[in-house]
Order: sequence, then C-alpha cells, then structure tokens
Amino acid sequence: MAELATQVADFGHYLTVEQGLAANSVTSYTQELRNLGTYLAQQHLTSFKDADRLTIMAYLSNLTATGKSRNSVIHAVSALRKFYRYLVQTHQMTTNPMANVAAPKHAEHLPAVLTVAEVDRLLAAPDTTTKYGLRDRAILEVMYATGLRVSELVHLKLADLHLEMGLIQTLGKGDKERIIPIGDVATDWINRYLQTSRPVLLKQRTSPYLFLNAHGGGLSRQAIWQKIKQYVAVAQINKDVTPHTLRHSFATHILENGADLRVVQELLGHADITTTQIYTHISKKRLVKVYDQYHPRA
Repeated sequence: MAELATQVADFGHYLTVEQGLAANSVTSYTQELRNLGTYLAQQHLTSFKDADRLTIMAYLSNLTATGKSRNSVIHAVSALRKFYRYLVQTHQMTTNPMANVAAPKHAEHLPAVLTVAEVDRLLAAPDTTTKYGLRDRAILEVMYATGLRVSELVHLKLADLHLEMGLIQTLGKGDKERIIPIGDVATDWINRYLQTSRPVLLKQRTSPYLFLNAHGGGLSRQAIWQKIKQYVAVAQINKDVTPHTLRHSFATHILENGADLRVVQELLGHADITTTQIYTHISKKRLVKVYDQYHPRA
C-alpha cells in the first residue's frame, strides 16, 4: 500500500504543478486512484504499474456491480486514462493499460430546473428578521442572479464586489476569472446583509469573505447545500434541489427570455459551448410541455 500511496501523491503533485488543475479537480482525480488502489491491494498487487488491461476492466465492472452510476464509471475511466498516460509519458511504464478501454456513453440527463414561481418561493423562505435569515436570503439572491457555482460563491470576497457598477468578479474552473452582472434586487439584499448581519457575524474580527458562518469564517459548500435543502422544504418544492439547481434555473430562465447562447456561455464560465447547449434542450422540453397543455389540437 505504501507504493500505491506514493504514486497517488506524485500524480497529485504533477496535476497541481505541471497541469495547473484546480484543487477540487486534483482531489477528484486522486480519489479515483485511491479507489483503484484499494481494489489492487485486494488483488494482492502492490503497484499501479502491475495492473494490465484485464485488471482495469475487472475493476470497472466491479464499480458497476457495486452500484456506481454510469457517470461515476465514466469519471473513473477519465481519471485512469490521465494517470496511465502520465506514467507512460514519464517513462514509468512502456505500455498503457487504458489504451483500449472504452468508457460507457453518458446517460442523457437534464438537470432539474425550478419554475419562476418556485424560485420566488425559495427566495422568500429565509426569515430575514434574523441575522442568518438575512444572510441566507442574500446568498440565494446572488446564486439566482449570477448563476455562480457553489464553490465560487463560498470563495466570493468583499474585494470581488463592484456593486456600484452592477458587477461581481469570480474565479471559476481552472482559475479563469470572469465578470458577471448582478441585478438591483440581489445588490439590495447584499447591501442589507453587509449593513446588518455581517458585522454581527464578524464579531469585531476580520475576514475577506463575503458570506460568513456563525464563527465569523467563510461558509463551506456543505453548509450551503444543507441550507438550500432546509429552504426547499419550507417552500414546499417537491423537486430534488441542490445548489446547482439555482445555476441551472438562472441559465434556463434567461435563455427562455431571449438571451443568446454565447452570452449564457460567458456568464456561466463554460469553456465549451456544447456544455451550455444542454439548456437549449431544457427550454425545448418546456416548449413542448406548454404546447401540449395549451394548444387545442395538441
């Protein structure tokens, strides 16, 4: 197991220093390797270099057999391809066991989207007479107004706000900076939070982060997830809602109101427009639903 652990650490260092991947991506890739390492140890193999194509295929089959989703297996294949390519490029192996391993095709998955009415109910769910409720209302308003990823939201700093210009800046995947407009309503809730709740949460300490927890530190992604689940229940929304749902809803709603796909791509920080195109599928699906509901000969 010691050699397996060393190989994982070396690969993580390579991804960070030479590939420049974000910390979350490095963590995700190295976790896939640890999972494979556990399997190899059970097969009495002490090094990733001992695995051949048949071993890898058996491991992937085991993932499916133990209930891993198709997308989880696809992610595992992606991570292992990158890892074994790295071993060959650094002359640690001469043959690549992943060379002829095909990933399963992505299952078509359209993300959950809230209606405008459901968004309104969700945004109204926090009790804004309390310091936490006011903070949470500001968080929800910012997420829906900007389409920020939850990882971007929790790292949002005071220095990133340019509210007088109606803009905020953020670092997205791959540390790519982008500037995003923010509407008057979200700006108003941020200002209320800054004037009332944040000084109380800060408790005479200092923090660069915009949204703070009860101890005056930055919020975690898990905390945001738990808060949203709580408010979804309050709003009586019967959908599987996550922090990403507000991002999906933001993109879908502005597309439905006539925004250009390239603009939405820029706002979301997608490197490839094919990622953004999923929202056109959602809009078309809704179009059909509305047609079926209201056309007399549908």
